[in-house]
Amino acid sequence: MIDPHPIVLVAMGGHAFMQPGEKGTIDDHERNAVQIASLLMTLVERDYYICVTHGNGPQVGNLLLQQEHARAEVPSLPLDVLVAMTEGSLGYILQQALLNELRKRQGKRYVVTVVTQVVVDENDPAFQEPSKPIGPFLSREEAERRRDTLGWKVKEDAGRGWRRLVPSPSPLRVIQRHMIRDAVRQGHIVVACGGGGIPVKRQADGQFAGLEAVIDKDLTSSVLATDVGAALLVILTAVPQVYVKYGTPEQRALGAVTLEEIERLHAQGHFPPGSMGPKIEAVIRFLKSGGRRALITNPESLPQAIEGRAGTHFVGGI
Repeated sequence: MIDPHPIVLVAMGGHAFMQPGEKGTIDDHERNAVQIASLLMTLVERDYYICVTHGNGPQVGNLLLQQEHARAEVPSLPLDVLVAMTEGSLGYILQQALLNELRKRQGKRYVVTVVTQVVVDENDPAFQEPSKPIGPFLSREEAERRRDTLGWKVKEDAGRGWRRLVPSPSPLRVIQRHMIRDAVRQGHIVVACGGGGIPVKRQADGQFAGLEAVIDKDLTSSVLATDVGAALLVILTAVPQVYVKYGTPEQRALGAVTLEEIERLHAQGHFPPGSMGPKIEAVIRFLKSGGRRALITNPESLPQAIEGRAGTHFVGGI
């Protein structure tokens, strides 16, 4: 039996709110959110029920920079709180754009943003080897001072300066998953798991506590897509398709790929950890958890990709 309202989870990066060359003003964010909302109407028109996740790297970076400049006057906030702040601010911007787009089209759906906590294992190996660069660029002397006084792990970033490294543990469970699933199944558009969600651990007494870490947005999106019963996972990125041997004369775009094929290509090292790798890993996890289809493309190609005329399509076991 064909589901009249299949669920799609759309994962987009934080750079979707900030295009290259933009300063990241509120006008930039709102203008880009309107464009995103307009594209997502493609899915509304096809009767999909929709959940949206988003990145927050540039926005958390800006908050850290603000804290850096004001640290002599304003107490700094921990990383989990900064993630929560961007979940609220970016969620509000996108939520309003979606509501306005629905009203223009006489749509009867509502939009809700969920500040989302994601459980991770405090014994995850990522906590022993922090690898995710965040925050402003520092001089070597300042980076080493903070390493010695604050316990930071720091590393030079592509010759541009030194940055703090934080853990990026694997997501285990979205705490608000049942609420999100129920809202999506009622036809509401849900914005959730911004920036991969707020990383939390479950303590011995059963209480939750935030952690100084960031979770990969695409990996959390894969977990949430499984939780809400999504028929389709869409990952929006900067390129229209996935490529093997990217950036070489032998570069080749992938059109339709099976789970077995993408696992083989991933094992061969075609997808770097810092770019396409986590997106491919998210697709593999989703399909192996029972997901039927996944799609990677750029926002501009989404209307064509939904019809199978663009993007890279992944198919799970039949």
